[in-house]
Amino acid sequence: MTSAMKLLIVEDDREAAAYVVKGFAEAGHVADHAADGEEGYALASGANYDVLVVDRMLPKLDGLTLIGRLKGEGSKTPVLILSALGQVDDRVQGLRAGGDDYLTKPYAFAELLARVEALSRRGGASAQETVYRIGDLELDRLSHTVTRGGQDVPLQPREFRLLEYLMRNAGQVVTRTMLLENVWDYHFDPQTNVIDVHVSRLRSKIDKGFDKQLLHTVRGAGYMIRDGAR
Repeated sequence: MTSAMKLLIVEDDREAAAYVVKGFAEAGHVADHAADGEEGYALASGANYDVLVVDRMLPKLDGLTLIGRLKGEGSKTPVLILSALGQVDDRVQGLRAGGDDYLTKPYAFAELLARVEALSRRGGASAQETVYRIGDLELDRLSHTVTRGGQDVPLQPREFRLLEYLMRNAGQVVTRTMLLENVWDYHFDPQTNVIDVHVSRLRSKIDKGFDKQLLHTVRGAGYMIRDGAR
């Protein structure tokens, strides 16, 4: 369990900020709020925070400039960028500007909490992983490429997002609800086999022709990606 964190939320939408601050408080953490980039910079420079949660589009000082300024001054505090800008180029730009993780709006608070707790555990020692590896399977978040055994594995955007989520949670059971919320942005069950279809397609692309199966179905629970066929 993650110990209590001290967080800074830099978000100009006061209603959205209040929701996030309340959510963190209910989870046992303390969160300060800054309503613009300049206030966020002043607070981040003058206090020790475990993680910063920064919106990209801020008045007075935009989020990426704020992050770049802090990192340029030697700040090691991990930063999660929270933004409605969710295209691949947007995420790449955010990570290259110094962000340690990037979460696109709308989002599930449970995922925001989990990502912030993960950043806090890493303690800002290094940037959020941009390459995930499970056995000989490799996913590069920046170049948006996947290889297995050195061979390119072409994936559709949704398949890539599905694989990224599974690899980020490698060795853990990922439920259908988690996939619906975090890969499809559904907060209800559409009562279709959309997940089964995509998992089947993904499995055929990353496992077919290889001796070791990486993507597993956990009956009655969900799915898991791990290095091993047991």
